Amino acid sequence: MNFTRLAARFALVLSLGLVTGAPAMAGGLQCVPFARQLSGIAIRGNANTWWSQAEGRYARGRTPRIGAVLTFAAIRSMRLGHVAMVSRIVSDREVLLTHANWSRRGGIERDVRAVDVSDAGDWSAVRVWFGRIGGLGTTVYPIKGFIYADSAPEPDAADLPATPAQPARLRPTLGPDDARGIYTLVTPTDY
Repeated sequence: MNFTRLAARFALVLSLGLVTGAPAMAGGLQCVPFARQLSGIAIRGNANTWWSQAEGRYARGRTPRIGAVLTFAAIRSMRLGHVAMVSRIVSDREVLLTHANWSRRGGIERDVRAVDVSDAGDWSAVRVWFGRIGGLGTTVYPIKGFIYADSAPEPDAADLPATPAQPARLRPTLGPDDARGIYTLVTPTDY
């Protein structure tokens, strides 16, 4: 057997192994370990405990920042809450989130829309893009606030740059986009 054939067989066996391993990994990915790894915020436990655990350890607030973790309150359909990292700020009432285990069990979604729908414009309630319907979901989720990865106090809005630089690890990747060009669904092996 020549080297080329041997290399081709090895590549085939390796690719089959990767393909069969991906669904098992995808089924177990949860929002908490993903947000912890992506943001660097070292909090453990269910998502609905992150806000209280962050008190005294991390700065918290109601202003979105790139790299901050948005903490969702627990509700009947989401008993353990949810956490997602802000990957981009679109406007004062819209951000893009990167998170796991939302539209598809164990899946990762990058740069999906989250819109502040609170009456006061204080990020206390949001609607989030949902893959199965291909747009913003109809559920309004109560929000506890943002946890900031650095422990610095929350700056005034006037101190924030108009277009904050996006860290390289958060830049969007190429992939299937929706009509607005802001959604990419990837599997854990793609990330």
